[in-house]
Amino acid sequence: MKKSTAAVWSGEGDLNTKGAATSPIVNSVAFSYKDLEAWHQVSLGKTDGFIYSRNTNPTVAVLEEKIRVLEGAEDATSFSTGMAAISNTLFTFLTTGKRVVSLKDTYGGTSKIFLDFLPKYGVDVKLCDTTDHGQLETEIAKGCDLLYLETPTNPTLKVVDIKRLADAAKKVGAVVVVDNTFATPINQNPLQSGADLVIHSATKFLCGHSDAMGGLLAGRKELVRKVYHFREINGASLQADPAYMIARGMKTLELRIERQNASAMTIARYLKTHSKVKDVFYPGLESHIGHDIAKRQMSGFGGMMSFALDGSYELVKKFLTSLQWVHLAASLGSVSTLAGPPRTTSHVELTEQQRAMLGIPESLIRYSVGIENVEDLLEDIEQALGKL
Repeated sequence: MKKSTAAVWSGEGDLNTKGAATSPIVNSVAFSYKDLEAWHQVSLGKTDGFIYSRNTNPTVAVLEEKIRVLEGAEDATSFSTGMAAISNTLFTFLTTGKRVVSLKDTYGGTSKIFLDFLPKYGVDVKLCDTTDHGQLETEIAKGCDLLYLETPTNPTLKVVDIKRLADAAKKVGAVVVVDNTFATPINQNPLQSGADLVIHSATKFLCGHSDAMGGLLAGRKELVRKVYHFREINGASLQADPAYMIARGMKTLELRIERQNASAMTIARYLKTHSKVKDVFYPGLESHIGHDIAKRQMSGFGGMMSFALDGSYELVKKFLTSLQWVHLAASLGSVSTLAGPPRTTSHVELTEQQRAMLGIPESLIRYSVGIENVEDLLEDIEQALGKL
């Protein structure tokens, strides 16, 4: 199947009742068995089935199968939120004495785990300059149990070479995890570049409508199963209703991403030439520092961008509140355009000094392009810039 077909049909069919064309929402907490031996075999995981929805659920299984197929993975599991997917994965593999190598430019919540939480548990954390592949390879060679990458990064859209770094990680036996939220499986498949596990905040582009929260993990079966068992005991399970809504959103994923790819490129090119814009961060631009890498490992450059105004945070406030076709909100990946500064979106957990240390200027605006007509979005941006 091509990706658009897989997004519609994967996981569908087996759970339909009486010929229903859409897999149902199964809200049952428990699933009963008349045969105790059959029940026992399912409980042990030796045969397929459902026992208790904290562990597995028929509706959730449909969603997990969709991301498994779209990412070309052996297995997949789900979580209540994107941060649950990230934190459960990290805490599954990182215990006292372990070492993780990652980037300075990860999502703010992820950075918080690296900076504040993992060190408390005796985990050695090394955050490298994101685009310095040499430094990353050096630190990996010193010893690494888990390599955690995010590409493109949130919010400055930096790009890292997954294959190059995965090759370095494999030499020391490290697990390679990639946050693929910004790219989506339509634009990028990290497992094909050597990653072991790929993470999504399904709340974002996969759902696509800002009306359901969830997280997904796909990759090598033995590793996914380890994270699944950690999650089922710690309880960050995805419920049936949001799973249904995310799976429904994924049926139009390729259509939405194609539109957002094209619109984001058009807007990025416009902003690049504007006198009131200091910098534009979008991997589709030839001027982007990671453009060549993005061309190799991505089939599209995504609907996310950021840009810095030529001025202070006061200009950011004036610009954002002058926009008409945008929600000023702390999310992304929706059918409607969303925007905001990192201090209220991706890196609200960090101080201004910490953001500066990560190279995030206070004049930066994160802009998630929706599926609106691109000419309307351009006119909206132009009139808001005209008020500065």
